Amino acid sequence: MRYRSLGTDGPRASVLGFGAMTLAPGIYGSVTGDEAAATLLAAVDAGVTFVDTADIYGDGTSESLIGRVLGGRRDEIVLATKFGGDEDGNGMLVPGLGRPEYVRRALEASLTRLRTDHVDLYYLHRLDPTTPIEETAGALAELVREGKIGGYGLSEVSAASLRRAHAVHPVRALQTEYSPFQRAPEKELLPVCEELGVAFVAYSPLGRGILGGRVRGAGDLEGTDWRRGNPRFQGGNLARNVALADAVAGLAAEHGATTAQLALAWLIDRGTFPIPGTRRAANARSNAGAADLTLDASVFRRLEQLVPPGAAAGAQANEAYLANIDAP
Repeated sequence: MRYRSLGTDGPRASVLGFGAMTLAPGIYGSVTGDEAAATLLAAVDAGVTFVDTADIYGDGTSESLIGRVLGGRRDEIVLATKFGGDEDGNGMLVPGLGRPEYVRRALEASLTRLRTDHVDLYYLHRLDPTTPIEETAGALAELVREGKIGGYGLSEVSAASLRRAHAVHPVRALQTEYSPFQRAPEKELLPVCEELGVAFVAYSPLGRGILGGRVRGAGDLEGTDWRRGNPRFQGGNLARNVALADAVAGLAAEHGATTAQLALAWLIDRGTFPIPGTRRAANARSNAGAADLTLDASVFRRLEQLVPPGAAAGAQANEAYLANIDAP
């Protein structure tokens, strides 16, 4: 495993993290508490020190598991969680979750579940459509001064919103979907993060699992798996995306790597922190191996040729999910 600073003044973290959304049962299919614990420990034992979760993952289930399993190893972990991503029954964001009083209340609840007195990184999961980003950033800055959070981050925001928050108090990290299937951050977000010294954290770095190699058709997704409603997993879109993944698999095999390892190594090479998730301990160990791959730049260029920007079939998500990236 390799390590580097998380942002300009952040702690040293493993270049590859672990996304703990998968540890909450039902989101990506069934997983028992024992299976989730074994997977989390496999990642940490493989050298992963950057663990990412959120209060809405299983209504706190993911945070509670992390607190129970890693409570005794807290000093080994760069711990990140999120607040403010709750949706109503129509898939719209609940208003008011960026207000200062809610920020503090949400953090205290997360700290209790995580069994710790601070988190290293605290994200606004989605912009509050009713609260200026400056107010939320100000509340987060106060929590930094109190030592309850090491720094704060934003998730799925525009470059303009990032700049507005950063002007109030430096943003430590920006989290956005980024993978060979989702290249949009290259246009503006990555350059702005580099300019401001903000770490870029890539969620769904394996194309929401398609680049993991296990998803071949809709039948591979359990009935509760949320991806069944995602445009990239619909009918012909899924078939086309699996074909793209197969092409990447051929390139990876030439270099003794898995498809997932090649995709993750590409993201690490681009200076980002990918945070793949999985429900299986063997996958967690395999993914961690991406940090140790030594590949020539020509291999990454071939990957980009196989999956150029816009090659993935289907939208990233529905319109409601993508609409709220600019702060009020």
